[in-house]
Order: sequence, then structure tokens, then C-alpha cells
Amino acid sequence: MPSVKTVEEMIISLPKQEAAIVKRLRGLVFECLPLATEKPYYGLGVPYYSRRRQICYIFPSSALYGTDNDKHEKNVTLGFCQGNKMFNDNGMLKVEGRKQVRVMYFSTLREINDDQVRTLLFEAGMIDASFEKGKKGGR
Repeated sequence: MPSVKTVEEMIISLPKQEAAIVKRLRGLVFECLPLATEKPYYGLGVPYYSRRRQICYIFPSSALYGTDNDKHEKNVTLGFCQGNKMFNDNGMLKVEGRKQVRVMYFSTLREINDDQVRTLLFEAGMIDASFEKGKKGGR
């Protein structure tokens, strides 16, 4: 897959199902984190959202593996960059051996529970707000 520069170009290049999931998650991020800045990363157009630090990202598998590769699961990852600081007693966020980042996977639009995602995004935004601008540390 050729290098993509913008989030919009990345979304256009995705299979319909993945594009729909990315658009829905992106809309929730914009709704819940209105002060966050969206930046495309990895030359793939993968959207990362930050304010004081990186807050979250939306990573469709086809952005990395291409749409013709059947060896990967076709899903979209919603990752929380400070996920280790988030409430996760219900196990909704996957750790997968990571020290800091926590993720959720979506293969269909029906799997997205808007209220759950909103709650997580608001929490991630509050964690980000706890960091003083330009200083390491936090809460």
C-alpha cells in the first residue's frame, strides 16, 4: 500500500467496513475530546489524538497490512496511550503484555457501544488533563 499522508486519504483507501468503524470512532473522539489535536502517523494516515500528551489512536489493520492480505484480522484498534492509568476492572481494555497502552478491537459497527467508548474517552481526556503542559509526571 502506498504511503498515505492524511487521515482522510487513509479512510478512503480502507475496505467499507473498516472505514465505517474508523469514521464512527473518529466522530466519538471529536465529540468527547474537542480540544485534542488529530495528527496522522506512520505515513499511513493513522490518526493519533493529543493535547498535553498522546491520548488515543485509531488503527485499522488494513492501513498497515493492505486490503489484499488475508493473513491479518480485519479490525480496527482503538488504543489508549495512558491506558495503564485507566479504570479497567471490567476487562474491556486489552493489556496484551503492554506496559502502558490499552486497546479495544472492533470488527463490526455493532460491536461499538457508544456509551462505553465515550466513558473511556472522557476518562482518557481527564488523565491527559492531569499532566501539566510540558512536564513529565502526572496525577
